[in-house]
Amino acid sequence: MSNRLELVANGDREIIMTRIFDASPDLVFDALTIPALLQRWLKGPDGWSLETCDIDLRVGGAYRYVWKNEDGGELAMGGTYREITRPERISQTEMFDGNWTGGEAISTATLEPFGGRTRLTTTVLYASPESRDGAIQSNMEAGITASYARLDSVLADEQQETAR
Repeated sequence: MSNRLELVANGDREIIMTRIFDASPDLVFDALTIPALLQRWLKGPDGWSLETCDIDLRVGGAYRYVWKNEDGGELAMGGTYREITRPERISQTEMFDGNWTGGEAISTATLEPFGGRTRLTTTVLYASPESRDGAIQSNMEAGITASYARLDSVLADEQQETAR
C-alpha cells in the first residue's frame, strides 16, 4: 500500500478514506488531536488556513475548526468526541456551519501499525445518501490529499526534532 489517499464509497451513506503515514501511531494520533500540530497541516486546498482549532479531547468534549481563505471566505465545523482510545481510535460527530452537508455525520479514525508505519482509516457516516454523494462531489478529496501531504511534512519534522 502506498502513501496515496484511497477514498471509496461504502454502502449508501459512508465514505472510507485510507492512507499510510511514515510515523508511529502515537505521533499520528498527536497530529490528529493537538491544535498546534493540526494547524500546521489541516488546511485543505492551497490558500486556506485553519485559523481556529479548539479541542477538548475527552469523551463528550467538543472541538471546533474554522478555516479561512485568502479571499476572505470562511468554513467552520465542530462536533463532540464520542470515543477516544489512544493511539488506536477517535470517533466524533461533525457538523458544518450552515449545515450544507445535510445533517450531522459521524467520523471514526482508526490507526493501526503497518510495517513500522501507520495505516489511518477514516470512515465518515453521513446523515443521508444525498449528503454522502454531495461530499464526494465537492472538493473534499483534493483538500484531504493536500492536507495529508502537509501532514507527511509535519510528521517528518516532528521525528527529526525528537531525534535531536
